Amino acid sequence: MNISQIEFGSLLTYTPRGNSEKANLARTVMTFLKNDRVMNSGILSSDYMAQIMKKEIKKFPFADYFNSKAILVPVPKSSLLKPGTLWVPERLTTALIKNGLGKSSEACLERIKAVPRSSGQRIGENRPKAFQHYESMKVKKLLFDPEEIVLVDDVITRGSTVMGGVNRLAEAFPNAKIRAFAMMRVMSDPDDFSDVEDPCVGTVTMIGEDTSRVP
Repeated sequence: MNISQIEFGSLLTYTPRGNSEKANLARTVMTFLKNDRVMNSGILSSDYMAQIMKKEIKKFPFADYFNSKAILVPVPKSSLLKPGTLWVPERLTTALIKNGLGKSSEACLERIKAVPRSSGQRIGENRPKAFQHYESMKVKKLLFDPEEIVLVDDVITRGSTVMGGVNRLAEAFPNAKIRAFAMMRVMSDPDDFSDVEDPCVGTVTMIGEDTSRVP
């Protein structure tokens, strides 16, 4: 892997700890997002969040990610993709494109070897590293060379998955500008959590074999 730092944008936050009303609400939003549940408005969470972004995109610090040149690439599931299974990042990219945020959705990054789910592991040694993600993915060729790519995930913790994915995409499309976007980011320390909607642009950086995300 040649890329050791990537830029990412994120709209929402949640913390797995904390008992405030906002913290509890954020965890509910995370559950809806991870399962793409139907909201009270009667539409899927992916569509609802894409509509929010379309309506308010100009005020977000990552607004330039979703320009007319950018293709959106969903982060692969940790398991091998099976027909009919839920793939939330792909639903998000489809919803974003439907709302005019980007050029097209291209599922060109695929998992060729299953890895443990990061959400099912404690933060530490058992979580897959960026290189494990990198080795477990491959890129399918496109009929064109993209100018800009945004790798889209539903939830980002330390960023090892997107780091592995960005490096694979950079090999396949060396001339493309590549950034990452996660609809929601995890705030492990509840003192760092302020509200569900907390848009940001930050970085994921390789430190040894691990990754560090700021903010």
